[in-house]
Amino acid sequence: MTTSDTSVEARDSGGEQGPQVVQRDRVVIRFAGDSGDGMQLTGDRFTSETANFGNDLSTLPNFPAEIRAPAGTLPGVSSFQLHFANYDILTPGDRPDVLVAMNPAALKANIADLPPGGVLIVNTDEFTKRNLTKVGYETNPLEDGSLDSYATHGVAMATLTRGALAETGLSKKDAERAKNMFALGLLSWMYHRPSESTERFLREKFAKRPEIAEANILAFRAGHAYGETTEAFAVTYEVAPAALDPGTYRQITGNTALAYGIIAAGRTTGLPVFLGTYPITPASDILHELSRHKSFGVTTFQAEDEISGVGAALGASFGGALGVTTTSGPGVALKAETVGLAVALELPLLVIDVQRGGPSTGLPTKTEQADLLQALHGRNGEAPLPVIAPSTPGDCFSAAVEAAAIAVRYRTPVMLLSDGALANGSEPWKVPDAESLPTVDPGFATAPNAPDGSGEFWPYLRDPETLARPWAIPGTPGLEHRVGGLEKADGRGSISYDPDNHDRMVRLRAAKIDGIEVPDLVVDDPDAGPDSPGAPLLVIGWGSTYGPINAAARRVRKLGHRVATAHLRHLNPMPANLGEVLSRYRTVLCPEMNLGQLAMLLRARHLVDVKSYTKVAGLPFGAEELQDVFLDHLTGLEAHT
Repeated sequence: MTTSDTSVEARDSGGEQGPQVVQRDRVVIRFAGDSGDGMQLTGDRFTSETANFGNDLSTLPNFPAEIRAPAGTLPGVSSFQLHFANYDILTPGDRPDVLVAMNPAALKANIADLPPGGVLIVNTDEFTKRNLTKVGYETNPLEDGSLDSYATHGVAMATLTRGALAETGLSKKDAERAKNMFALGLLSWMYHRPSESTERFLREKFAKRPEIAEANILAFRAGHAYGETTEAFAVTYEVAPAALDPGTYRQITGNTALAYGIIAAGRTTGLPVFLGTYPITPASDILHELSRHKSFGVTTFQAEDEISGVGAALGASFGGALGVTTTSGPGVALKAETVGLAVALELPLLVIDVQRGGPSTGLPTKTEQADLLQALHGRNGEAPLPVIAPSTPGDCFSAAVEAAAIAVRYRTPVMLLSDGALANGSEPWKVPDAESLPTVDPGFATAPNAPDGSGEFWPYLRDPETLARPWAIPGTPGLEHRVGGLEKADGRGSISYDPDNHDRMVRLRAAKIDGIEVPDLVVDDPDAGPDSPGAPLLVIGWGSTYGPINAAARRVRKLGHRVATAHLRHLNPMPANLGEVLSRYRTVLCPEMNLGQLAMLLRARHLVDVKSYTKVAGLPFGAEELQDVFLDHLTGLEAHT
């Protein structure tokens, strides 16, 4: 196994020596099975118990796009990977130390990722001739020696689950559905996870069917007891809690964090929140979560299509609310005209794009970062807007709060670029003090503002600091005005086809976005100092590449090499010091889950020969993968130095 063992001890139980308990600093577990086997629920419950225990963690759910692929087939395999540790970690892990395979398809789809010596736990009941043939196995891998390089444990999970539920009166089929809870109980025993909250969760989830709740609890306890009583598992493992900063923590996914950030933004701006949206993978969970929080001044509207959703959100902003719309790449394309209208109207609008694999329908349940150019330029005419990208699931909260603040202060739509890895992945999140969040006064217009003393209201008379126009709530006496997509006269806001006015308005809108204050880019370069030029290689990224890039940098530094990292949160406008930072390094490398979109922008804007490393496989970068890439670049640089 790839993680380090720090100590081994033996425990006595009833006068007999129990299994050895191995202390480990980190472990990666992957649950894999048919899409109907409940692997996402199993992984989520193991994650919750791990979070309760106090480990740092990161997860990677991976499931098929089909609602129900044929049972037992490779396209129907669903998996959930969890990396937990006694120190701060940055990724869900490259390769599992433990693989739980519920059927032959799950084994075949995942076994290549399990390193030699890894623990393999297999549900032997599913390894029938029919199921083996379905995925192309000519012989049973449990019997032909092909798994000899792994610590393989065959467990008849379905049979044992049926036995545990024999007295419940459930049918054979219904009883077997609880086998995922048997697997969860076994893994919970192996890694000394607490179980109380899982039993409580099951009773709450199936409160209307208590017999199902108790059946799942019985299966969970049976898996735990199997681990205790069988002699097949001679070793259990403990991973101590991580030393986290003091505070209140909870497990959170990126989509949940975005939902909470939107709620918080409503409080920090003092505005009612209106979400106008259309369900689309992987953004739908934001709608689901926000719909539960009407008590916080949140209104959710599930429209008939993407265009209606964003139109309703923009209408809400016109009416004095914080308009929000959520989508993925295909939906951004459909919303483009209305987002362009928001640019012309100069009204606040938060557009959240949870990116997925494309083009077109592409890979709905897989991750990608290929919407950057669409976010920046995917509208007709000159229609600039701010673009912000969170870096971790927890960071999605603060990114949403910041994006909403920019939208309100500068009267502009703002694009927030999350992605599937952030949306579905989870980590411990330190709950912020609500009082510490910065507030933004919407500053609604309350009186006529015409500089000529006419007593009129000029909707495009700009704030000299931000270049934002006044925001007047419809129906306010004396503030009658007209808005629309046709070009407006500077200041007065009447329709104008004057060439000079159009040129001025286009440049004013661009200057407003360029003038948004964003923090300088921070570089992590431990070797830089007054007497040292720092590392020869700078690795720059954006969005969810933050974890893999920095995890790889840790590895490279441990090997004695020098590498610097920097991460862009603000993609438009970019930090003012970005050009100076890029020019300091001999080589700049930009890993992206696209074909080099940010690298192209950096080359064009700053005339720096940024090297590009790209991946569009629907999966995040691995730390080991990027480590090798960094070392390849460093080899030539260090030799030259």
